[in-house]
Amino acid sequence: MRRGYPADRRTEQSVVTGACSARPSRRPGGFGKDDGARRPTLWPPLPKRTCIQGRVISTHQPSPTGGETLADAGEFAVIRTVTHGRGQPPSTLLGPGDDAAVVAAPDARVVVSTDLAVDGVHFRTDWATGEQIGKRAALAAMADIAAMGAVPTALVVGLSAPGSTLVELVTAIGAGINEAAEAAGAGVVGGDVTRGDQLTLAVTVLGDLRGSAPVLRSGARPGDVVAVCGRLGWAAAGLAVLSRGFRSPAVVVGAYRVPEPPLAAGPVAAAAGATSMIDVSDGLLADLGHIAEESRVAIDVKAVALQVNPRLVEVASALGKNPLEWLLTGGDDHALVATFPRGASTPPGWAQIGTIAALGEGEAPRVTVDGAVPDLTAGWDHFR
Repeated sequence: MRRGYPADRRTEQSVVTGACSARPSRRPGGFGKDDGARRPTLWPPLPKRTCIQGRVISTHQPSPTGGETLADAGEFAVIRTVTHGRGQPPSTLLGPGDDAAVVAAPDARVVVSTDLAVDGVHFRTDWATGEQIGKRAALAAMADIAAMGAVPTALVVGLSAPGSTLVELVTAIGAGINEAAEAAGAGVVGGDVTRGDQLTLAVTVLGDLRGSAPVLRSGARPGDVVAVCGRLGWAAAGLAVLSRGFRSPAVVVGAYRVPEPPLAAGPVAAAAGATSMIDVSDGLLADLGHIAEESRVAIDVKAVALQVNPRLVEVASALGKNPLEWLLTGGDDHALVATFPRGASTPPGWAQIGTIAALGEGEAPRVTVDGAVPDLTAGWDHFR
């Protein structure tokens, strides 16, 4: 399940005697601990938010130039616009248009995962286009399927939004979701649209194991090696840049807006004998912590094995940050991290970064870096 980062931790809206007031975020900068100077003058102002009964209900503001809204178009016209003319893979036996879709399940098992994406928490409409928001939501959801060693086959999408939301934005979000699904060989087979206080997406993905056993978090064993496939730290760098009010370097900002999870690497790892696997949605340390907890093992990451791209070093230097912290605690890249038996060859594209050890008597599962518990916040938790 993707937990992700809030799209903006610079301020949080809190309720004081029924009104909205700004207060400093507990975790400015959007990742780990705040080890740099705060520069509030560089941060863009948040969109105006509205409070009803002590709740922040909207961060999306309609275009001042106007345009057709969801309230103007109506529910069913919007659904037709989003679904019309979209292709479907052979696994879709019956697509959108009926009370329910019908999807083939030749394996006789279906892998299922659901992700939520909320405006102001997982994305900001002034930081990304509708297409980017849609792609981001779909790719994050499909990464969970890949982490089980499965192939995504179908997506079902629920959307809740204020009636003032522009149809153009919703159509673009739908286009982004469809594009990401089609690129992965899946189809958007149905969903629902309703009115709500805040723009919210719920993406459910179905997956096919193709005869293989699912790769669980609980399968790591002492002696296994830890390996990663995909980018680490890039989305966290992009979030840091956006939070300071900048829109470049484009390479890191783009990584935050639309991740590049290695979806095909999940089934490949499963075929190569991966003993456990997870996608890095909340941060490498945090997500390895889930494997450690479920497998009842100790995991040690070797810092020297983490390849810090020179571009990340440049961005970190400009922002007064430590790029290694982005790699260790940054989420939203949705890389895959897995464990493999000692002596086994890891598939192409996977880099070994650590080892698994048995717990001593009375020891709790843990994740260390170079043998020590790092003085870092391991990753994101929505409720902490």
